[in-house]
Formats: sequence, C-alpha cells, structure tokens
Amino acid sequence: MRRVGAIATWTSAAALLLAACGSGGSAGASSTSGPVKVGVLTSLSGAAAAHYADTESGVKARLAAYKAAGGKCASRGFDVVMGDDQSTPQGALTAAQRLVQQKQVYAVLPVSTYFYGAGQYAGTQAGGTPFLGGAFDGGEQWFDPKYDNLFPAMSGTDYDRAATTLGAYWKKLGGTKVAVVAYNTPSSAKAAEGAAVSAEHAGLDRGYVNERIPFGSSDVGPIVLGIKKSGADVLYAPVIPETGFALATGLRRAGVKMKSILLATGYGADLLKSPPTLKVAQGVGFMTSYAPVEKNTEATRTWSEALKKYAKSASGIPSFSQAVGWISADLLLHGLEKAGCSASQNELMAALRADKSWTAGGLFPQPADFRNKGSYSVGGPGDCTFISLLKGEKFVPDPAGAPACGEQISGVKVTVK
Repeated sequence: MRRVGAIATWTSAAALLLAACGSGGSAGASSTSGPVKVGVLTSLSGAAAAHYADTESGVKARLAAYKAAGGKCASRGFDVVMGDDQSTPQGALTAAQRLVQQKQVYAVLPVSTYFYGAGQYAGTQAGGTPFLGGAFDGGEQWFDPKYDNLFPAMSGTDYDRAATTLGAYWKKLGGTKVAVVAYNTPSSAKAAEGAAVSAEHAGLDRGYVNERIPFGSSDVGPIVLGIKKSGADVLYAPVIPETGFALATGLRRAGVKMKSILLATGYGADLLKSPPTLKVAQGVGFMTSYAPVEKNTEATRTWSEALKKYAKSASGIPSFSQAVGWISADLLLHGLEKAGCSASQNELMAALRADKSWTAGGLFPQPADFRNKGSYSVGGPGDCTFISLLKGEKFVPDPAGAPACGEQISGVKVTVK
C-alpha cells in the first residue's frame, strides 16, 4: 500500500540530475567472484534519520540468517555499504552516485523517503545496476517501463491510481464519511487522495481533506477542528507516527469518536517501548504490506526469531525501516538464487523480471510480479495491506484487514489539487 513520501521540491532534484548527466555507470561492479557488495541507501542523518535507524540492522539480519541457514549463495559472502540520503532528495542522488560510481556496488537497496530525487539517475546513468527496495517514495521511476533495473520490494503501487482496498475496508466497519491528512509531498499527498477516491467509490462521502501540511508537523489543532466539523468518522493519515498520534489525541480530546484511524507507518517494537505513546495510540490501526508477526504463521515466527537473534530485537517485532531492509535484502537473495550465485547484474535483473514466485519468505499475501512493469501494481504484494490495531500493550490483527486487498478503480487518475 501507499506510504509517506518525501519533502522538498522536484526542481532542486532536477538541477542535480542535470549535473549528473554523463557521470558514468557502475563499471567493475558486476564481478561474479568474491563477496557481493550491497549498497543500502537510507536516511542516516537529517529529519528522517530516527525513522530509518533500523534499516541497516534489517538488511544485515537477513544476510546473517541466510548464511546461518546455509543458503544456496551464502558462500559468496556479502559486504554492506551504507549510503546517507541526508533526508533530502538531493542527498539521495549524491548517495546513489557514490554507491554506484565510487563504491561500485553490485546492487542498491533503497530504503528512503527521498529516493525519488535519485530516480532518474538510477534508471538511466545507473541503468546497469539493480535497485531493489521500498517503492514508497512516490517516484515515477518505479513504474516507468524504460527503467528496467528498478524492482519494488514492497509498496509497488502506482500513486496516480486508486484501488478499492481502503474504501471496502471502511465500508465493512460502517464508515460513512472519510477524512484524509497528508504532507505536502508527492507520495503522501497522492496516497491520501487515493484513499479519499477509494472511500467515495465504496459509497462514503468525502469529508475533511488536507494534503498540504508540513512534514513532521504536530500542530494539528485546526485539523482536528476541521475533521470534527466535517462529520468524518474514518481517517487515513499517510504521515509519520508523531503526526498521526497527535491527530488521534486531538480527536479524542475533542470528543470525536472515529470508527477507524489508519496510519501508514508506526507498527513495530519502538511504539511498544513508549508508555506515553501506548496511551495515545490505543485503537489506532497500522498498515503493513507484510504480515505482522502477530499473525503467528510459520513465516512470521521464523522472521521474528531471526530478528531476535541477528538484529538484537528484544521483541522480534520489526520497525518499518527494519522490515523494508530485511525484505529488500530477501529480494536480492531470491534473485541471486534464480539467476545463479555468480550471476552478472544483467543476469540477475533478467531472472527477476521473468519471475513470479517471490513472497518475501511467505510474508506477502501473494507473489510479486515484475513481468509487467508500468502496470498498476508491480512487485511487492500488490494492492493489499495488513491492518493491526493497538490494544493494550500489543498489536492485534484486525480480522477485516488480515489482509485487505483490492483492485484498480478503472478510469480514475489521482490528482492532488
């Protein structure tokens, strides 16, 4: 499903992209002997750094678990090289260039809200390098058929289109009017608008809509009043948890009883460690593209135990960035096994593009399909989401969203006014 997007303007990123023209590719990175050099692009500094603090541990935990299990390609070994997007699209471009041109990595795993700033470079000058990662940044590069080297490891949904998923979910809960709140960023705003379109398609009325708030804002008093006056009884907020919890607290204090408050991120052990947060987040629904560990399936039990062992996770519940890091690394391992452990970069990409069997080790409700890039939903789990409700001191899978899946609403293009 859609997730929170990035801040800053496309204009500044475009200027850097022009400067990057002719900067070269990834010569030497396709060596088929020795350790596989894996680049990880994420926020190590800046406003989003705390939100992505677990990316590296997620990637390394998956690689360590693979080695311990005697994976087919484990004998090659893996070297992880971190790239810092500095919480800006410009930083994402610089980090991507460094990983590809200077570090000559075999593949890049983007776990970044700001990857759209590097999207054009990744698909053109760096076209010989596989990029496998979370496609939640709102960048069009993930769905451009010309960019054949980009593979969405999760959230592979076109933000320009809407699906029936959330509208049908709210209809089950008895929702009648929707409110959406989003940041003034490409993916956040379009994700919110897509949810509003989905709600209308299911027969709900459009209530309060604000798709222009500053990134990270917790000044939500006027927003809460707007939601209350609109009469909305369901809310979708593709924002970071701090903003979402401020909304939930404000609505509760204003005496507004919502049938559903959905946040795009926030599921994870970090929330459970904070008693003040636990108090304000009661009843809030958290969306994940992957099965939450509370589903207690064989796949989630294996995942949880591996996080405890290799990521030093006390609870075995992944944070968002840890989950994306793990799943992105899993896609790389899957591609190597399909293409051959000594596969070149081109061979790896060809194998993945032809494959329709990857489920992130059973964490997705359906296999990824990379064969029809440019279609509505490519890669990841399709337009499905798991919804977990916070009750007491634990997450509880919502039976109405375990998972909730939908399909494209034909003839609709999402436009943010």
